[in-house]
Amino acid sequence: MTPRVKEILSWYGSDNPGVLANLARLMNSGRLAGTGKLVILPVDQGFEHGPHRSFAVNPPSMDPRYHFELAIESGCNAYAAPLGFLEAGAREFAGEIPLILKLNNSDVLFSNKDPKSAVTATVRDALRLGCAGIGFTIYPGSAQRNDMYEEIRAIAEEAKANGLAVVVWSYPRGGGMSKDGETAVDVVAYGAHIAAQLGAHIVKVKPPTAHLEQSEAAKVYEKMKIPVSTLSERIQHVVQSCFAGRRIIIFSGGAAKSDQEVLDEVKGLAQGGAFGSIMGRNAFQRPKKDAIKLLHTVQDIFREGR
Repeated sequence: MTPRVKEILSWYGSDNPGVLANLARLMNSGRLAGTGKLVILPVDQGFEHGPHRSFAVNPPSMDPRYHFELAIESGCNAYAAPLGFLEAGAREFAGEIPLILKLNNSDVLFSNKDPKSAVTATVRDALRLGCAGIGFTIYPGSAQRNDMYEEIRAIAEEAKANGLAVVVWSYPRGGGMSKDGETAVDVVAYGAHIAAQLGAHIVKVKPPTAHLEQSEAAKVYEKMKIPVSTLSERIQHVVQSCFAGRRIIIFSGGAAKSDQEVLDEVKGLAQGGAFGSIMGRNAFQRPKKDAIKLLHTVQDIFREGR
C-alpha cells in the first residue's frame, strides 16, 4: 500500500472496510498499481451502439473473452462491462483483474431527447461475479434526471453496504441543452459535481471543451477569470469541481481517434491532474497488439503526469 493510495483512501472516511478494500484493489492492480492513477477498459458499446457498429472493425472483439484478455494483457486497473459480457468470462478470468458491473444501459433503437437508461443488472449480480464495483450512468439535464438520481441513491446505498465501489458515468444531455453544451466546461464540471454529491467514489465524465453553455455560469467564469482555454486548464477545473480533487475523477476516451490524437488528449488530461482514463473504442477497435501498445503509452503518460 503506497502513501498515495493511502492518501486517496483517507478521502472516503464514511465508507466501510469493504469499500476501501475494493477501491484499493482498483488502485493496486495493473501497470499503474500504487500510483493513484487508473486506466480502465469499458466495453458497454455493444449494448449502447450495437455489435457491428462497435466490434466489426476488429472481429475478434465480438468474443466477450477478448476484452478480458485485452484488459489483463495491457495492464489495465479494471474492466467494466454490462451483465452479459461479464458473465461470459467472469469464471474463466476470476481473480485476474478487478471487474466493474455496469448496472444500467440504453440502446440506439429508440431516440429520446431526454434519455434515461434502464436498470439491467443488480448489486447481487456484481457480488456473484466477484466485482470490485458497480457502474451507473446519469444524464444531468434530462427531463428524467430526478428518477436517475433516486435510482443511483438506492443502488449506491446497497452497493456500499456490501462493500462495492460506486462509479458514476455523468453525461449531461437533454432537450434544454445544445449539442455543444454536453461537453461545455461549465456543464461537465457541474455534472461531475452532481455525481460526487450523489455519493460516487469514482466519477467518469467526458473531456470538456472551452464552450460555456449556461449564461449565469458564464458571468462567473468571466468575473473570476477562470482559465479554460487549454485542455489541461479545463481538466484542472473539472477535477477541482469534485470536492477540490478529493474524489477520483476519470475521463472517457470518446469516439475513435488516431494514436496521436489519443495521446495528445491524454497528455492534456495528465497535465490537468486527471486521475486517469476509461478508454473503450480507442482500445478494442484496434488490433490487440496495437491496442496494448497504445494503452501502455497512455499508462506511462499518467505515471509521469505529462
